[in-house]
Amino acid sequence: MRVQRVLMPDGSESWTVLGPTGEPVGPVEAFLAHLQALDRSPTTLRTYATTLKLWLQFLDRLGVAVDEATVDHVSRFVAWLRSPADNVAVLEGGSGRCGPATVNRHLAALFTFYEYRARNGVVLAQSLVAWRRVNRGGYRPFLHHVTAGRPSATRPLRIRQPRRLPRTLTEEQILALAQACEHLRDRFLLILLAETGMRIGQALGLRHNDFVSHRRELRIVPRRDNTNGARAKTVDEHTIPISTGLVRLYTAYMFDEFAECDSDYVFVNLFAEPHGRPLRYQAVHQLVRRLRKDTGISFTLHMLRHSRATDLLRHGVGVDVVARLLTHRSSTTTSQTYIHLDVDDLRAELTRAGAWTAQDPR
Repeated sequence: MRVQRVLMPDGSESWTVLGPTGEPVGPVEAFLAHLQALDRSPTTLRTYATTLKLWLQFLDRLGVAVDEATVDHVSRFVAWLRSPADNVAVLEGGSGRCGPATVNRHLAALFTFYEYRARNGVVLAQSLVAWRRVNRGGYRPFLHHVTAGRPSATRPLRIRQPRRLPRTLTEEQILALAQACEHLRDRFLLILLAETGMRIGQALGLRHNDFVSHRRELRIVPRRDNTNGARAKTVDEHTIPISTGLVRLYTAYMFDEFAECDSDYVFVNLFAEPHGRPLRYQAVHQLVRRLRKDTGISFTLHMLRHSRATDLLRHGVGVDVVARLLTHRSSTTTSQTYIHLDVDDLRAELTRAGAWTAQDPR
């Protein structure tokens, strides 16, 4: 079995799972087509396809069909994912085939798949979806499901995972990466991500009319028609402030490198073919690999987003403000991800709040 990339008639990208005979697996293909119709991103489709390929491989070893799976099979699937190798149990603190966070992502995708199967009348899928984790003590108030306003979460199984703090970069590291860029376009992209905390998909989807230079504003617009496959990962349009320095860097890029290029997109191919076409994820990944090699700094573009959020919080910017800048739907997402103050941060907060003075011993 393998995960297979698919090019749709309209030029968009999708993914499917091919069985041992090379044919798409029916139940999985129907589910992925359902997600495609809901306009889920190709990256999301690939993630689901990868999970379901592993699930099918696991069931195939047991001779169990997709709609014959039981709760016990899900538990054994977790053990299989966590084991370093077949017939080897994972020990506390040991390294397994998949870490806790990865296992939980697979479980989330798996139960979403069975929710879809349940809505289509598959009885065994309905029994899996009905398997829910109760709260501590098992108590639920009378008419809980009515007063709660929405159904309970349908991911009943989740393994404990240690809290991992987001990896960040120092100002010196970000400066070194910017200086290592060969082209102004790449430097502008890097600094744009570092200053705004934008996702790379949001940046690659930018059009020139999204920059309102005289107001020092930038619009993040979710679009379904990006020819480079870029996704903003947000439903609503957002407007965020940008610095004068970033506006000047954009202007310099327009005059020095973009010049007469005829494209609505901000980031385009200028130094490779096809010339003038919107920059794709693959080109940016090549840039990251080159910068890693040239600077010796191990980083991802998402670390620039983590770094920006962490720096803002350390400087006392409210969580609600940071959430809006990051285009999070809820400030809860921001606080759960970025509230990870270390000892020095705690000291600074105590001083800022007046609980300590700057002269208190450290």
